[in-house]
Amino acid sequence: MLPYYNEFDIIGFKLDGYNVTLLGRVVHATLKSDAEHAIKKIEGVERINNQIEVLPPSPFDDRLRLELFRAIYGYPALQRYGVGSNRPIHIIVDHGHVTLEGAVDNIGDRNIANIRANQVPGVFSVTNNLQVPGKKKH
Repeated sequence: MLPYYNEFDIIGFKLDGYNVTLLGRVVHATLKSDAEHAIKKIEGVERINNQIEVLPPSPFDDRLRLELFRAIYGYPALQRYGVGSNRPIHIIVDHGHVTLEGAVDNIGDRNIANIRANQVPGVFSVTNNLQVPGKKKH
């Protein structure tokens, strides 16, 4: 349905009756429009407010995405999250600022992902929004 959606994008939604607000940040503009078209096909949806932000093109950010991917998913304690095509840790990079989104199994994995992201050269800041089921966000 969204073939270009991957670990470098994050998409969410809010419902208000029959109205849907799309939220998130994506690397490719086509993903923003693809998400809206997918929602339009759902029976009962009357209106869509597409607030998905398209991240600006940047070779610097592209390099960071690959290095962050290797630093997080290549680390032995986190490798199990890299299996399959629907990876749970989303790595959002905007002008060198990193936001980790998604879910991990425990606080230790959340902290390791944060440490690994902070160790990548060129990263200006890391916001860790990773959730642990059953735990409140820190």
